[in-house]
Amino acid sequence: MKSVLIIGLGNFGAMVAKQVRELGHQVLAVDKNEDRVNEALPIVRDALIGDSTNEEFLNSLGINNFDVCVVTIGSDFQSSLETTSLLKELGGKLVVARANREVQAKFLLRNGADEVVNPEKQIAKWTAIRYTSDHILDYIKLDDSHAIFEVAIPEEWVGKTVAELDIRRKYGINIMATKEDGEMNMTVLPDTVMSETKTLLVLGEQKAIQKCFHI
Repeated sequence: MKSVLIIGLGNFGAMVAKQVRELGHQVLAVDKNEDRVNEALPIVRDALIGDSTNEEFLNSLGINNFDVCVVTIGSDFQSSLETTSLLKELGGKLVVARANREVQAKFLLRNGADEVVNPEKQIAKWTAIRYTSDHILDYIKLDDSHAIFEVAIPEEWVGKTVAELDIRRKYGINIMATKEDGEMNMTVLPDTVMSETKTLLVLGEQKAIQKCFHI
């Protein structure tokens, strides 16, 4: 279990706080808006009203006691930048900051952020891939070149085995699992038969996957 500080309780921040809490971690959420803090209390249990650009206030939280500090301020970049810088100065072990643009990401990384997330950019790419492809049902980027895709089985594959398709040799793509009726099966054998009721979780280079599934 980790101790996580989340600063900024807008829509994104509140969702992050909720997910972290549901994963079983300790969460302290902070926002200068009293209404947002009150709304978050039932979700995270521990939430404080405070100005994260105030060094004295941040210092009172014991920043070096948190495993992760996440700055999710989205509407006030100056506050986000100041908060990020102060967190690192006060001993933040891992400081993750939200950016809405590439230029913001650069400034945040130069001023204390260990990592930067851009939720709008990430969900935009996911949406573009998901809804402009016939076979793609889900997508997780691993790095600039590799990803995991959940794909529908092409009609011409139905009835064939993994060995017959041989996509690992042809495309360098690994079939990690099959999924049917919401149930994941991690045992994929050469004689596993493709059916129209299944989907596949495949891992490989994005270009190879796009070529294999005609994306």
